[in-house]
Amino acid sequence: MNTGEPGGVLATIGRTPLVALERVVPIADVRVFAKMEKFNPGGSVKDRTALHMLRGKIRSGELVPGRSVVVESTSGNLGVGLAQLCAYFGLELICVVDTRTTAQSVALLRAYGATVEVVSPTGGDLLAARIARVRELVTRLPDAFWPNQYENPLNAAAHEQTMAEIVTALDGRLDYLFCSVSTGGTLRGCADYIRDHGLATKLVAVDAAGSAIFHTPTEHRRIPGHGAGRRPPLVDVGAVSEIVHVTDLECVRACRLLVAREAILAGGSSGATVSALRKLRDRIPAGSRCVLVFPDDGNRYLDTIYSDSWVFEHFGDVREEQPCVI
Repeated sequence: MNTGEPGGVLATIGRTPLVALERVVPIADVRVFAKMEKFNPGGSVKDRTALHMLRGKIRSGELVPGRSVVVESTSGNLGVGLAQLCAYFGLELICVVDTRTTAQSVALLRAYGATVEVVSPTGGDLLAARIARVRELVTRLPDAFWPNQYENPLNAAAHEQTMAEIVTALDGRLDYLFCSVSTGGTLRGCADYIRDHGLATKLVAVDAAGSAIFHTPTEHRRIPGHGAGRRPPLVDVGAVSEIVHVTDLECVRACRLLVAREAILAGGSSGATVSALRKLRDRIPAGSRCVLVFPDDGNRYLDTIYSDSWVFEHFGDVREEQPCVI
């Protein structure tokens, strides 16, 4: 009988490595680490979210193979995490994405057996269009389940474990946590752990300049993974010590610098946290320990961030700094 327990490859979700970053943003007497979520089996931090949101429903028998349909709105990574779980447990999955979702993410979803619907609204609110389509599908399809990552408290709860892993690896001493924001789940889960354990860790929320989560957008947003067209209910503004906005160009430059200096090919939201650290570097006291959550791998951005032709088309010549060799 299927108990909903994460066996097989799903048993490898979590316990991702914490890696020292020594070159990309060197700050005197400050140690910087990256929480490498790309080592989850589906390639991103969203594997944790997907497992946490579905496991209880599978255990209880509410999700039944061959009958139930999981429907979710996603910019890519959560969809891949859900597709992996649904393939393992024999559940049907429909992912609603938009035109900003990378071709690699769409191909991965289909490779896992998910049905992919792409919305292309005439207006600019892609998230609203995705959610509207999800609501239509849930209403029309019998035995449909919408995990709703934007409001589901289990999204945030999954990342209390993420934070626990970081704190344990650093023997309880962490001064700054840089976390990119989309649904707010990672931010909220880490904030809850910080509060519940009485930690003095300052939480830095990293958002896209083209996002409406913390301010009025200042530019069109091309890079998925961080930012949103509205503030999701899970976002805990009161827990944030600092908000840093990163432009798409800054994100691209940081991702490429990360490869050049650390040999780490990371996704756009990872580069955003690197850019945020660079912006705050002069304000971080000596002796501090900083952790940047790297949500995913750069393989899904090969046709955008790491494509010279795509970058030149949208930003021109972005060369900024030469690799730092030490």
